[in-house]
Amino acid sequence: GYTQCPDVCPTTMVEMSNVMKELGPDADKVQVLFVTVDPERDTQEVLSQYAPAFDKRFLGLRGDQQQTEKVAKEFKVFYQKVPGKQPGSYTMDHTAGSYVFDPQGRIRLFVKHGQGPQTLAHDIKLLLS
Repeated sequence: GYTQCPDVCPTTMVEMSNVMKELGPDADKVQVLFVTVDPERDTQEVLSQYAPAFDKRFLGLRGDQQQTEKVAKEFKVFYQKVPGKQPGSYTMDHTAGSYVFDPQGRIRLFVKHGQGPQTLAHDIKLLLS
């Protein structure tokens, strides 16, 4: 995602915050990572403020443009800069979903945007058990 996203990203981050609440003590076994597709604007400083604003345990990650392209390709994530009405302004079209890894680091779930915290918390509890 990206920090200036007007809808999907903050909604997803709130949903992940609610998932952590649903998990209760198991939340301490979960690490939420917000990986930016907009390294031009999302500096490490910006990400260090954005991600933990939703939950103090959340981390924001970034790479340079080349690293971002490589990781997006590996995870089959679409993203594209969309020019805005003002010079220098833009938004980012991007895949609206999240990956869940099991404790061994294997991808186990692709979560579509807006599935709800209860369902995701249930699935994460199964992966943790």
